Amino acid sequence: MKRACRRVLLLCLILSICPAAASAQAQNYPSHPVRLISDSAPGSAIDVTMRIIAERLSTVWGEQAVVINQPGAGGAIAAHAAAAAVPDGYTLFMPALSAFVALPGKADNLPIVVPRDFSPIGYLGGAPLFITVAPWVGVKTLPDLIALAKKEPGKLAYGANGVGRLTHLTGELLQSRAGIKLLMVPYSGGTTQVLNDMMGGRIALTLDSYSGIAGAVAAGKVRPLAVASLQRVANFPDVPTVAETLPGFAAVGWQVLVAPAGTPDAIVQKANAALLKVTSAADVRERLAQFGREEEAMSPADTLAFIQNEQKTWAPILKQIGRTP
Repeated sequence: MKRACRRVLLLCLILSICPAAASAQAQNYPSHPVRLISDSAPGSAIDVTMRIIAERLSTVWGEQAVVINQPGAGGAIAAHAAAAAVPDGYTLFMPALSAFVALPGKADNLPIVVPRDFSPIGYLGGAPLFITVAPWVGVKTLPDLIALAKKEPGKLAYGANGVGRLTHLTGELLQSRAGIKLLMVPYSGGTTQVLNDMMGGRIALTLDSYSGIAGAVAAGKVRPLAVASLQRVANFPDVPTVAETLPGFAAVGWQVLVAPAGTPDAIVQKANAALLKVTSAADVRERLAQFGREEEAMSPADTLAFIQNEQKTWAPILKQIGRTP
C-alpha cells in the first residue's frame, strides 16, 4: 500500500513539474537558431518572400532563422523532414498551399492533414498567380493566348512546380474554363528553371506569383498577360485580371508556418506572436506588396480554419485531375 502511495505521489510530482518545464522552455524560446524548412527551391517565388520574413524573424527573436530548402516529390521530402523533427520549436515548416491541396497517393506524406500532422502557427501571406508568356510566343493578351491554344491544342507548354502543385492546379483550371488544351511540364528546380526554358524557346508560359518572375519581367524577358485575382493588384494596375476574360477565375498561392505535431502550445503561441510582429511591420508589408503579396493577421486557430477551408475549395479541381488519364 505504501509503495502504491509513493508511486501516486511521484506521478503527481512529475505531472506538476512538466507544465512548469514547458512554460520555462517557452519563456526562453528561442535560445538558439531556428530551422525553417521550405518545400520550395532556392530562387523560387516562395523562397524569395520566405527569406524576407525569415530575415525579420531573426531580428525579432535575436536568434537566426535559417531557411532550409528541401524541394522535390511535390513537397513530400520537406514534409517528411519537418514531421520527423523534434517538436521543440527549433524546426518549423513553411509549406505552400500545394502541400495541403495535393492529389492523394501521388506522394507520401501528402496532402498534409492538420492538426493531425502539424500544429498551425500562423499565416505567411499570399499572392495571386500571374499568367506570364515568353515574347517569342507572339501574344500580348490572355484572349490572344486562348485563341492560339485553341488553334494549336496541346502544343503550348507551361512550366509547373510539380504534379498537383498550385501552378498545375491553376493550369488545369485555366484549361477547363477556357476550353483549351496545354502541355504541362513539371519542374523540380522551381521558377528559375522554368524561366530559363521560356527564354530558351522550350516553354511558352508559366503561372506563378510575381516574386518569382519579377526579375525576368523587369528585364523584358517575359510578359505578364493577366493576374489570377478577382480585382487588379494595386502595384500592377495595367495587368488585367483573368476574371476579366473568364469571370470568377481566381488562384492565389499562400504559405503558412507550422510546427511538428506535439510542439508545446506555449511555443506555438510565442512563435505566432513573433510572426504577427514581422508581418505587421510597415517595411516588410511594403517589400512583400512589391511582389503582389497581401498579409493578414491570423492566430493559430484562424490559420487552422483557413487551411481547412482552402482544402474544401480546391477539392473539385483535385477530383477532376484525378479522373484525367
